[in-house]
Amino acid sequence: MKTIFRSATLLWLTCGSLSLYAQEHSSLSLGGLWQKVEQNYPGLQAQEDLISSKSSQRQAVKSQALPQLKFQAQNSYGTFEGSNGAFFPQSGFFNVSGTPNTLDGSDQTFNTFGSVVMEWEIFAFGKQTQENKAATAQFNQSVAQKDAYLIQLKRELALRYIQNLYATANFDWMQKNAARLQNIERLTKGLALSGLKPEADNLLAHSSYLQAAGQQNYWTGVKQASHITLVELVGESLNATNSSQIDHFLTHALSQSLTFESTSSSDHPVLQQYKQEASFFEHRSKSITRASLPSVKLLGGYALRGSGIQTQTVSNQWKDGFSNSVDNYLVGLGITWNFSSLFTNQHKKQVLNKQAESADKKYSAYEQALQANIEANQIQLQEQTAQLKQTQQAVEEATQAYTMYLARYQSGLITLTELLQIQQLLEQAEKTHIEAAQHYWLQLVSTATLKANFDYLFTNL
Repeated sequence: MKTIFRSATLLWLTCGSLSLYAQEHSSLSLGGLWQKVEQNYPGLQAQEDLISSKSSQRQAVKSQALPQLKFQAQNSYGTFEGSNGAFFPQSGFFNVSGTPNTLDGSDQTFNTFGSVVMEWEIFAFGKQTQENKAATAQFNQSVAQKDAYLIQLKRELALRYIQNLYATANFDWMQKNAARLQNIERLTKGLALSGLKPEADNLLAHSSYLQAAGQQNYWTGVKQASHITLVELVGESLNATNSSQIDHFLTHALSQSLTFESTSSSDHPVLQQYKQEASFFEHRSKSITRASLPSVKLLGGYALRGSGIQTQTVSNQWKDGFSNSVDNYLVGLGITWNFSSLFTNQHKKQVLNKQAESADKKYSAYEQALQANIEANQIQLQEQTAQLKQTQQAVEEATQAYTMYLARYQSGLITLTELLQIQQLLEQAEKTHIEAAQHYWLQLVSTATLKANFDYLFTNL
């Protein structure tokens, strides 16, 4: 009958605490704090900026496939000897010369020249395609890096939040112990004054109370320090942890069954980082290989020129340098091949291939460790849940025993030493339960980190 009554009472208290917790859950929960972190933490913006830079870099690589247009304009002074023909002297320029005539006037003249040249690589054995794929892989790697950063940031927030709850639970625990010991001290003082107990009992009870008060001061400092570290991460002031949060922290596992969505380990951000890193090196290696092959380009140009060379004479006046303007165009196909790159690029290719192999090996090693850790973590979590239920029962029975022994002491049936031993057993049972609750939540954090899924924690803590 006592067992049924105790179970019903526990169920009623648990439901009541969950109802009160649900009313405050939106603003005080771990999920609510994460929303504040997303708004305030500067490290997230740094990751966004990194992704933006990689996106711009990817667009820059793609733009290399566009035709390259080059413009120039010049005004010069010099001699005008020349020969017939037309050619591209270098990239961005071309020149057309006519047959020189025997002219009167100056041996020097002013010249005006302007041109536009187009150079378009129309075939390079897929080099540009591989460059694009490499840039895309690098962009995807930055996205995976941000996702991995988010996982670590969520983990850090959960750890600080649990530490704050743990410190507050220990403060409340020591506060209850101090209250019990103070009650014992008052009882022994009254019994000593009435002559029913020796004065030594009162001194011993007072000494025990002072020790508990000192421990309470210690946990006050730990509680305040954990609150400060949590506020630093959240980025704004927070209310102190309340009793409903502590009750939920200590009793959640007693009434809830764990449900995690099954996710593929290959979706883990760290694995995606390694995967995209290997893809980047692989496509860069292919790009180096294709860069060793010939490149075919479409060339085209238009030029406008003028000079002070008249039909019969030559002027050295600056304004005449803009006279007698003529224009020309030139189009053609060109092929270039750096033959020595067939040998020099082999070493670059080997380096990139080794880096790709290294990334693949890191992917395999991390994937294997991830699977093993997930399985081990699930087993530990099951055992941790069972321990938490046992420690809760131990606290209930120790509390009942303490109440009974306190009455026996008041009746003179046991000594103070025996009562303090019972009080210490209750104190130890409560402390063990707090430690088990902390380990339970820390195990959940470990599971969420391994699965890259914090939805359960954000909803239930």
